[in-house]
Amino acid sequence: MSKTDDASKTDDVGKDNRAARDPAPGGGLESWSLRQKLGQMVMCGFDGTQPSEGILRLIRDYRVGGIIYFRRNIGSAAEVAGLSRRLREANHAAGGAPLWIAVDQEGGMVARIDRDVSPVPGNMALGAAGGADLAYEAARISGVELRQLGISLNFAPCVDVNNNPANPVVGVRSFGEDPELVAVLGAAAIRGYQETGVSACAKHFPGHGDTAADSHHELPLVPHSRERLEQVELPPFRQAILAGVDAIMTAHVQFPACDPSGVPATLSPSILGGLLRRELGYEGVIVTDCLEMNAISQTVGVGRGAVLAVAAGADMVLVSHREDRQIEALEALYSAAESGELPMARIDEAVARILRAKARREEVWRRLVETGDVRPAGDPAHGRWVEETARRCVTLVKAEAGTLPLRQEAPTLVIWPEVRRSSEVDEIMPQELTLGKALAAYVADVRELVIGTEPTAAEREAVLVAARAGRLQIVAGVYNAAFFPGQARLVRELAGLPGARVTAVALRNPYDLRVLPQVHAYAACYESRPPMLLAAAGVLAGKLAPQGRLPVTLSAEYPAGWGLGGVAGEF
Repeated sequence: MSKTDDASKTDDVGKDNRAARDPAPGGGLESWSLRQKLGQMVMCGFDGTQPSEGILRLIRDYRVGGIIYFRRNIGSAAEVAGLSRRLREANHAAGGAPLWIAVDQEGGMVARIDRDVSPVPGNMALGAAGGADLAYEAARISGVELRQLGISLNFAPCVDVNNNPANPVVGVRSFGEDPELVAVLGAAAIRGYQETGVSACAKHFPGHGDTAADSHHELPLVPHSRERLEQVELPPFRQAILAGVDAIMTAHVQFPACDPSGVPATLSPSILGGLLRRELGYEGVIVTDCLEMNAISQTVGVGRGAVLAVAAGADMVLVSHREDRQIEALEALYSAAESGELPMARIDEAVARILRAKARREEVWRRLVETGDVRPAGDPAHGRWVEETARRCVTLVKAEAGTLPLRQEAPTLVIWPEVRRSSEVDEIMPQELTLGKALAAYVADVRELVIGTEPTAAEREAVLVAARAGRLQIVAGVYNAAFFPGQARLVRELAGLPGARVTAVALRNPYDLRVLPQVHAYAACYESRPPMLLAAAGVLAGKLAPQGRLPVTLSAEYPAGWGLGGVAGEF
């Protein structure tokens, strides 16, 4: 993608910006219709890598203010950039204000785009490496590449403090369990994104880290006192506000210490209008998590949820998937405004905040393009940085004598847990590199067996038969084994075989060691992206020194900050 092409696209977007300059209430919105204002407060998604008729209709008839991409929308970099351009052209033709195009590109295992962009480490991997400079640079690289694809809002960073090993939805999306670490790295990431012209969004306010339920499926509750929230959940958001974050996303979670009514934070005036606005002094955009998540859609419903969220203080509501629900939200907002349930002053202040944030980032991107300070997506320098940083993340937690480094000439059995089903948060990222292939560069005789994250009876038997065939060194990749009993049981069985030496490599949550105490060695690499697999293989083979430190506590024996380091090959 040439700088000239980037500049021309920026100019097109700038036309929309200049039309909406000075968006303060009473200073530019008087000529807007109610439909235009309310449309600006809704963000929608759609299916396909081309603009659907439905999304074009929402842009044309409802003037929606934002579009969100998922993997279903992603092709090559050129295709994504073209999609963004066509959506902005449709928006410009409709006379719309600037269009936010958003994505959840958190890094690591939550990355909607994994082609033609740099696979920057995720938050917990960065927490293991330590240092705000790494969090900043990961966000800066990601931001400049996203902006070249026409994406102007990233729903990142996740600044939840993950101190609950049973959390099914945050986990490695968090920088760790220490509020100060999360606050410092989160603020650094915010600066990295926003200095490239991409709005950052800190999530999920006031904190989704200490839950054992997934708000995609049910309504979680954080039962702690306000004093505890001040100590753990809130510091990262306070720091994000000081860093000037453009947006903060709400959590569909109950916080009785802040609102005893039982409504989730997304719908709570006490939490959004009271805690976030008045107490913390946040003046940026409040955006909801998706209203189609069961915590909202299966309780108050999407339409009513949109109204209650805006009444509570949200400026933009997110409806990611179904067109009927998107229209339901838009029409419900219109009816509530017409009836007076939503005052015009509440609507005007929301629209003004959104427009100011958009204009701010467009101006930053324009300056970068004009000065030529934009590296192309997939720049080799970005790739080198990712590889070097991955080597700083891998954490060697445990290594009994005689287990590591792997013996170069010994037969090696590698177990690769294949993720076969997408979740609401994690979409399947096909990749050719596996742990076995990465280890093959160092170990002469590698046999890799693929299992599901919850292995079938046939897969389990095949692994056990292979493991019993001879004296092997066994490397078992584990992927959220704490949530998949069959996977954990299989690894424990391997560790119990006579003479076996089993090294487990956590390809996602490091907490898996809690259900695998029998393994002889344990390394955490927090994600299964290729750069991290290559780094992990180098550590296991003794060619790279392990440098990472646990950002979360696994047990009294392995607390946060623990890690076996030193010279490569000396464990």
